[in-house]
Amino acid sequence: MTVLYEDNHIIIVNKTVSEIVQGDKTGDKPLSEIVKEWLKEKYNKPGNVFCGVTHRLDRPVSGIVVFAKTSKALSRLNEMFKDKEVTKTYWAIVKNAPKISEGTLVHYLVKNEKQNKSYAYEKEKPNSKKAILHYKLIAKSDGYNLLEIDLETGRHHQIRCQLSEMGCPIKGDLKYGAERSNPDGGISLHARKISFIHPVSKIEVEVEAPVPDDKLWKFFENNE
Repeated sequence: MTVLYEDNHIIIVNKTVSEIVQGDKTGDKPLSEIVKEWLKEKYNKPGNVFCGVTHRLDRPVSGIVVFAKTSKALSRLNEMFKDKEVTKTYWAIVKNAPKISEGTLVHYLVKNEKQNKSYAYEKEKPNSKKAILHYKLIAKSDGYNLLEIDLETGRHHQIRCQLSEMGCPIKGDLKYGAERSNPDGGISLHARKISFIHPVSKIEVEVEAPVPDDKLWKFFENNE
């Protein structure tokens, strides 16, 4: 975890692929607790430290996570995420280049709870949720392609599922059709940028997260 931005109301960190944002059945220490401990130590605070979760990233995904340091910021940020007032940009490394280098994907996703996996359909199905994303091919290496993704909706495993349905599974994402896993157990999906109007001060906040320390990621960061 690296802190990318901090003020009195919010703290934005760069999550690694192994970290979980919130506690789950694994019992591993979540990022929310790590941030709490970091704040407690930094400010030498007695008692409990407030750290509210405003959104999530899947465990195998790296990049930007925003936490609230006050309850006022938490409730406002929750509303902003719900009302799509937060712009999130992701980078994904895929083996197969998309047939069209820039476009919009619209699917209806059905989540299978037992498998913890979403399935994409062209037409609406019972219990499906509409998923929309915009993608653009922004760089190429010898064997891989870098896509920039802007999410219009925030569905379960949305980017992973929709890119796989397009024939471009994310590198390392065995669950959605990648041939092999990544050495670190993560997938090559990175929450790269976020921008929003600060919930309290009303100034614009724009943050970019450096890519993971990996040769291919570094190549793309330097050649986009």
